Amino acid sequence: MLVSTPILAQAQTTTLARYLDQTSGMTADEAVAFALANNGELAAARKEIEAARALVKQARLRPNPSVEFSRQEQIGGTDNDTRIAGSLPLELGGRRKTRINVAEAELNLREKEVANRERLLAAEVRAEFGKALAQTLKLKLIEDLLESVLQGFRLVQARVMEGKTPPLEENMTLVELNRLRSLRETEAGKTEIAFLELRNLLGMKPEEPLRLRGDFTNSVALLPSLDEATANAMQTRPDLQAVRAMELLTEAQIEQARAGGRIDASVSAGYGRNNFGFPVRGFDQTGALRPVQDVFHSLRFGVTLEIPVRNRNQGAIEAAIFNREAAQKRREFAELVVRREVASAFVRYESSARAREIFRVGVRNQASANLNVVRQTYELGARNLIEYLVEERRFLELENNFIDSQLEVYLARVDIERATFAPELITR
Repeated sequence: MLVSTPILAQAQTTTLARYLDQTSGMTADEAVAFALANNGELAAARKEIEAARALVKQARLRPNPSVEFSRQEQIGGTDNDTRIAGSLPLELGGRRKTRINVAEAELNLREKEVANRERLLAAEVRAEFGKALAQTLKLKLIEDLLESVLQGFRLVQARVMEGKTPPLEENMTLVELNRLRSLRETEAGKTEIAFLELRNLLGMKPEEPLRLRGDFTNSVALLPSLDEATANAMQTRPDLQAVRAMELLTEAQIEQARAGGRIDASVSAGYGRNNFGFPVRGFDQTGALRPVQDVFHSLRFGVTLEIPVRNRNQGAIEAAIFNREAAQKRREFAELVVRREVASAFVRYESSARAREIFRVGVRNQASANLNVVRQTYELGARNLIEYLVEERRFLELENNFIDSQLEVYLARVDIERATFAPELITR
């Protein structure tokens, strides 16, 4: 169904102000910093670091002493016995030291894992930022072209009313205008979805305002050599550091298991008061008759040994050794993955940069010139409307392709920053 002419005559209201603000909008660097500070999943991971720190604190604490008190009374008599004793574990064989080492290794592992989450989140935010920006540029392209076609439609309407142009051209222009309006609604929906995805990564509510600032002009830049980038990634990537930290953790767990299989001891001491007598009488030193009864005091000292004769933690030691071997295999595989990711990112970037430059010089500029020529010749009457509409559709398709090529270069650059953990990836 065709839209009526009065409605088409209304001015198109642009929605770009909702998405773009080249003065005070949010840049990609600001988006990364905002996400690192507000992302809920990352905040939960940081709480896990605090929990690991608390476990280190707990591991450093020495065991508590134990105190025992007992009282024994004779039923129907006066005899009684009172004792108080205490014991203190010594944690021999390096038990405390290895326990602390394991807790510190787990803390180091949690820190590396959170650093890797920050790396992945920063790369994802930059990628979604680029996708949202590209979608906004496509929406702007549609709206600019829609405004141009609307002006052309008004011109054709005037010519039809004057009898200079057949009504068929008005209908054809109206069809093209409605087609562009339909495309605009589709692109507007895609743009809104892209911004919702970006808000989710940033930790923002769906209704919060978000405007972007930036473009794709600086996507192509001088990069370090592949060997230099690979060496930097092997040293600094937090996911690789995390698997190395896991390897160190398994080493600490082996030592802890071995310490648990060594001899241990605890010292004890006690005091006893025994009131004891017999149901007979005797003479004391003065010759007086008195009950045979007295109070006895005693002190006790001892050492309790835990001798690993049957259980020397053999199974725990063996399991820890297997875990270490598994961690070594994971580390070796992770190093291969890092090398492959860096190489793939460089190949992607170089090919996409060449493709964009070819498109910019050999396709886009020429297509724009062709559309201007066809438009001018159509306005002069040398070409018909169909030729102009065909060229206009071709130009729209090529411009969308160029935006896609710009986005691909941008995403490839982000991929390099993610793979090499470049300093530009995270700016605080």
